[in-house]
Amino acid sequence: MQQDCAVNMPENAVAVIGAGPGGLVASRWLRAHGLIPTIMEAGERLGGQWNSASATSATWPGMRTNTSRIMTAFSDLDHAPGTPTYVRQEEMLNYLERYAFNFGLLPHLRLNNRVERLERAAEGGWLIRSSSDEGPRSEIFRQVIVATGRHNVPHVPEIVGLNSFDGPLGIAHTAQYAGAERYRGRKVVVAGCSISALEIASDVALGGAKEVVSTNHRQRYILPKMIAGVPTDHVMFTRTAALLGEVLPPEQLAAGMRSTVVRAAGRPDQFGAPAAAENIFAAGISQSQHFLSAVAEGRITVRPWIESIEGRTVRFSDGSAFEADGLLFGTGYRLSLPWLDQKIASATGPDGIHLDLHDHTFHPDLPGLAFLGLYDLIGPYFPVLELQSRWIAYCLAGRQPLPSPEAMRLGVERARAMRSGPPSLPMHVAALMFARNAGVEPDLDQWPELQRPLLFGPLSPASFRLEGPDAALDASARVRTAAAAFGAIEDDLFTPEEEALRSLVGPRAARDAA
Repeated sequence: MQQDCAVNMPENAVAVIGAGPGGLVASRWLRAHGLIPTIMEAGERLGGQWNSASATSATWPGMRTNTSRIMTAFSDLDHAPGTPTYVRQEEMLNYLERYAFNFGLLPHLRLNNRVERLERAAEGGWLIRSSSDEGPRSEIFRQVIVATGRHNVPHVPEIVGLNSFDGPLGIAHTAQYAGAERYRGRKVVVAGCSISALEIASDVALGGAKEVVSTNHRQRYILPKMIAGVPTDHVMFTRTAALLGEVLPPEQLAAGMRSTVVRAAGRPDQFGAPAAAENIFAAGISQSQHFLSAVAEGRITVRPWIESIEGRTVRFSDGSAFEADGLLFGTGYRLSLPWLDQKIASATGPDGIHLDLHDHTFHPDLPGLAFLGLYDLIGPYFPVLELQSRWIAYCLAGRQPLPSPEAMRLGVERARAMRSGPPSLPMHVAALMFARNAGVEPDLDQWPELQRPLLFGPLSPASFRLEGPDAALDASARVRTAAAAFGAIEDDLFTPEEEALRSLVGPRAARDAA
């Protein structure tokens, strides 16, 4: 089909590519501001990663989230009563379907609609070529949001002799993991130190594997899912944590974070794993409820990275070897956008990890095109996806101006410069960035009665509905409820440690008093 045969969509129509959490929340906020989303989803069901039947999903039935139900939700829809602290895959999919129904998104959803090409239209706007059971389509939209997700192509690193491995269970990426039963009574190597790698190593070990070896490039500090009865994401991803990063030198910030982590979870070497680097930023942080305990019990042995493989023999860089029945790689994903045309790819420079964008969203040479959720985030995604969606919706709807071309070019340069740094973005840093861009980060001086929940409670979605566009009347009460959950922040009395931190990052009155 030629471009001159393409259908011109209405001016207020916005193509949203992907019907996972990002595409759905973007569409909700587009509708709230007078724009009409057309949601293109390649799968037979919405949900993205949470639809375990999708070919690109890395979830499996019965899998639990690694972030709490409060932080794995959007600002105006809670999980159903009785939902556990860590939500099962099926419940997450049900939640997303309920969200789509509640906000009128189902009529805008095109399932089994695969995007084949995105390119500039000759007369302006964006030409999308797609295919479905009804045949090919060619449509021109004035505005497009790419929300296909960051974790869709599993990455397996190059290892000498990998193709020679002939263990009976073969080689798999953790994206294909479907439960521990397959590995019962077997000897397994699980490669990687990400959350999924550690959780799956634990699942396999506790599920009856004969021997489990966990191998990694560097030992990370490992937090459990709960710290003294409170979800870890409520403790670690706070407004104070983000603000401290803006006022403290990196070495002081690293020392303080390490102290917090070790106090909460101990050092890996205390459990029998290798020692992690003193600088916690160099070591990194991961999360698993059972991994270190399984190491301490001898259910999991930790080894350095794989040096080579010959048949069933896996050799590690410390000279040790292991005869394995199966290899599981929890070694991450590559960002894949193969349907971008050459001009878009040249501007954004996708390399499997990075995109050159202003604040992970816009490019000055690609007007009307926005990218949503294509970064590797440490921590809860849902609040960040909603904040980025609101910023995009406000800009596309004309509710607020786009960043200037000069600001966007500086942002693109920052993105290019950061390619040599850590590939992951902490949730609390991303949340404040998008909240400020959208004009919805609360002014602490205006909320004296909420200072402790806002500074030391979780960065709950409701905390970004206090001010600015789409402020909600019940936001204040919901901020308190989220902070008080699990017996965490139940009153307004600062502890001495909190008071000291508040003097560094808190409202003007607290800083002046200090």
